Amino acid sequence: MRFRHPDGSTVHLSYCTNVHPAETLDGVLAQLRDHCEPVRKRLGRDRLGVGLWLARDAARVLGSDPAALRGLRGELERRGLEVVTLNGFPYEGFGAQEVKYRVYQPDWTRPERLSHTGDLARLLAALLPDDVTEGSVSTLPLAWRTAFDAEGAATARTALRTLAGQLDALQELTGKSLRIALEPEPGCTVETTADAIAPLTDIASHRIGVCVDTCHLATSFEDPGTAVGALVAAGIAIPKAQLSAALHAELPHLPEVRDALAAFAEPRFLHQTRTRTTAGLRGTDDLAEALAGDALPDSTPWRSHFHVPLHAPPAPPLTSTLPVLEDVLARLVGGPEPLTRHLEVETYTWQALPPALRPRTRGQLADGIAAELTLARDLLTDLGLKELP
Repeated sequence: MRFRHPDGSTVHLSYCTNVHPAETLDGVLAQLRDHCEPVRKRLGRDRLGVGLWLARDAARVLGSDPAALRGLRGELERRGLEVVTLNGFPYEGFGAQEVKYRVYQPDWTRPERLSHTGDLARLLAALLPDDVTEGSVSTLPLAWRTAFDAEGAATARTALRTLAGQLDALQELTGKSLRIALEPEPGCTVETTADAIAPLTDIASHRIGVCVDTCHLATSFEDPGTAVGALVAAGIAIPKAQLSAALHAELPHLPEVRDALAAFAEPRFLHQTRTRTTAGLRGTDDLAEALAGDALPDSTPWRSHFHVPLHAPPAPPLTSTLPVLEDVLARLVGGPEPLTRHLEVETYTWQALPPALRPRTRGQLADGIAAELTLARDLLTDLGLKELP
């Protein structure tokens, strides 16, 4: 979906296909047929943006077979779909029964991460619509915190500088400008937008910026104005933002609130949980850990990294951080010029919701995704953007 900003530029809205994880090219093609096109039709649009997740194996096939890449581009066009951004955070195995800490491997200290991200940038340059010259790839925020030291930080910086040079060369070759966006996430070396400023300043390249994920920002209790303002003041680019909402519990000391939270503690994904106290931010790596005994203070609200559907917050006594999303979005695209032109709805946890809330059919999932995109569209038009055909 495309929108005209009051300054005349185009802002793109898509949804991320990691909600339909597929490891192979055949699986990606099936996604387009079985999920993405039905969502487009429900929205009544001739064109729908999708933020593709291309796992390692699918990316390798596309990178080594020009005919396969042309075939993917043709399939996107036939189904009324377009791609301006890729989700390069998960490397492989995102559809596994247990993802948890695996999603952070390989990190930016490993050559595989550089190779894969460079491959994704080259693929995106070939997949961009003819009238679009800018693409973005979101990626791991350097590494999970526990195995990252000064040597690892230096290795990661070198890898990102190398990638920036590759992207400069790619633009010279193709005329397409690709940028990489580190996605701050609780528990990682770069947990917050503030954490991103120093390493990105060290890299000193306009090619490498930040992907603002509004669920992650809310989970860490970041103030939207402070977060966005600090990035702008530091001259850090925001190539992409992910529109997502976290799980919020206002009164976690109450038994009924803990019972409601326990329904969201599931074995597949990591749900980092945070609370803000007078002593600062406290947290656990997972929701089940927070619920176990006294692992986390419960006298102040909790937020958990669980991407809940934008249009359907959980029932009381829980809610979502949708107001944080609205605040961030207004700061990113509600001003005289947009701070980012790539917006992506990323609710990948539909099938991890408590059983009663999960979609039971492909049709119900398509209905839910279409409802999320409709909400995002309405937020954009309320900010003065005009939806384009």
